[in-house]
Amino acid sequence: MTDFLSSVKADLLDRRLLPIVALVGVGLAAALAYAFLGVGSTSSTPPATGGSTSSTLAGGIAVSPAPPNPKQPVAEITSGSSVQRRGVARNPFTLLPGSEPKQSSNPVAPSKSSGTSATTGPSTSGTSGSPPSGGTTPAPPSKPATPSKPATIYHVAVLFGVVPPGTPPKTAQLTPFENLKLLTPLPSAKQALVVFRGVTVGGKSATFTVIGEAILHGEATCLPSPSQCQEIDLKPGQFEQLEYLTAAGETITEELRVVGIVSSKASSAGVKSVLRGTSKAGRELLRRAGLVAVPDLRYSSAVGVLVFSGHRAFASRTHRH
Repeated sequence: MTDFLSSVKADLLDRRLLPIVALVGVGLAAALAYAFLGVGSTSSTPPATGGSTSSTLAGGIAVSPAPPNPKQPVAEITSGSSVQRRGVARNPFTLLPGSEPKQSSNPVAPSKSSGTSATTGPSTSGTSGSPPSGGTTPAPPSKPATPSKPATIYHVAVLFGVVPPGTPPKTAQLTPFENLKLLTPLPSAKQALVVFRGVTVGGKSATFTVIGEAILHGEATCLPSPSQCQEIDLKPGQFEQLEYLTAAGETITEELRVVGIVSSKASSAGVKSVLRGTSKAGRELLRRAGLVAVPDLRYSSAVGVLVFSGHRAFASRTHRH
């Protein structure tokens, strides 16, 4: 093998063959230069703008630009120069002529309930009541919560206690009870004579249910009647004396005097506090005595306020059970 290569080298270096070898080398270099330069110039040459002028690429394939008339037939064959020259090149990503979707000649009118403008064309912000496309309708600002109207509550102050024999009315030293809670038993839950039920409309008077057996003397109004005095109604400054007999046979007189009835405004939390303060002991005493209902009176929507449901009984100075 080495001898063969050596003989070939010797032949090529022979002076008689040097012109031929040089000629072949120059031809080969020219072919390579033509190939590279021809491809570069062809790829950088812009396509002709004429309607029928075509440009020739490497390989002999003629490519023509798209015709200005979209109805002119175009070639779909990408191989064969003889056939290709009959048509023009086209963008494979564009639709063929006649394949575009047809628009309806009778567009549907927008619905009135949609709240959008009936005019067509690009909408501009602020020209119609509809929000811009792609956005969300902003929610209307929430109204601040209206504070509840303050309710009226009443504070009742009374005096209650034993009256010594021979003491004139309204002169005895009695025990004060400030801001009576609803259904408070007086003088105490163990020995209750009356239970506070509430006030009449406007805080004009305070109403008490008589629990024990007693003879009544004073300025109170008896309900439902003077002969059946289940409730006594006292205005500020009025009094009522209750005379009863103890288990030991001793006669005791106690006096109930309304000092004042004052109103105030309270929030819903204050009203709930008043209701929670209702005496459970007084409620139980009324339940055992069967005196839960108030004759001729009923509770209104206001807290602790009684409304006359029938005729008012006449005031009686002397009551007897």
